[in-house]
Amino acid sequence: MLAMEDPTLHQLRLLLTLAEELHFKRAASKLYLTQPALSQQIRSLEQRLGVQFFARTSRRVELTATGKALLPLVKQVVDATENLRNAASRSAIGDTRLRLGVCENVAPLEATRSVLGAISGLYPCLGPEIHVFDFAEQMTALENGKIDAAFVYLPVPEGLHSEPLTTEPRLVAVASSDPLARRSSVSLADLADIPVVSLASDMFKAGRDFWAADPRPDGSAVRYTDHHVSRFESLLSMASFGGAIAFVPSVAARLYPRPDLRYLQVRDLPDCTLGVVWPATDHAKPHITALRDIARQVHSQAVLAGSVQNLTRLLELESTYC
Repeated sequence: MLAMEDPTLHQLRLLLTLAEELHFKRAASKLYLTQPALSQQIRSLEQRLGVQFFARTSRRVELTATGKALLPLVKQVVDATENLRNAASRSAIGDTRLRLGVCENVAPLEATRSVLGAISGLYPCLGPEIHVFDFAEQMTALENGKIDAAFVYLPVPEGLHSEPLTTEPRLVAVASSDPLARRSSVSLADLADIPVVSLASDMFKAGRDFWAADPRPDGSAVRYTDHHVSRFESLLSMASFGGAIAFVPSVAARLYPRPDLRYLQVRDLPDCTLGVVWPATDHAKPHITALRDIARQVHSQAVLAGSVQNLTRLLELESTYC
């Protein structure tokens, strides 16, 4: 009798995707693989099982009769493995509900929603419970144990562990009546004499400094408004009145379009990173471990998506100029 080698779960997942797409290029793109890599894995799977799942021609890919017959069994194996993993995770986690904090400006973000959706789908026993805070309240809630973790833009105070989710540029928000509003971009030197909207005084210093770009590259200190804000909408409103500016994540231009504001690129301003954070002392707790794993998966998908977008832009440039 012919000895067969067991297929890997990874190969079975690739098989299901190709069976759904029936197109190597589309399937490879969906899986973030090259076509040769996908073809090699499918050939290895067929050799291990001693059957041919697909009939390939220069124009199309079709499931063979054997492939159609075995496909439901392949799906059962993949589903059973997923169910086993999820059951084991739920058993380890127990009935602990995950209490998560969000501020209004991060609640609608795709990365935030992806993490929340994954928690609900993979670990329904975790909840999660969502608590909405302003900037300062959220850090206090983490410190006093009112919440287990929070979605925040980095940096964060010492004693908190962070897992990055996405990175994006920072923009400057200026009043639409400001002469700078006629520009498409500025430098920090162009903003040197304009006060920055001051965040709540009880926010930790490193965070306040980061979101004010204080000090500036030449070492000069930043001037602040006398009025302090603790919510994102208040931050934007203060900038819209004129005479002050606010540095914000680039996604704000899409989520908070306002006729009284303009969002400008700042050529020499470093990017910002959204992350999920929790007390470092809780790092080994099962529900935090589950959150960490999900955050890392969301981050890796964001990095892959960004790499694909960058590659697409490069290929478009090559086709235009080469």
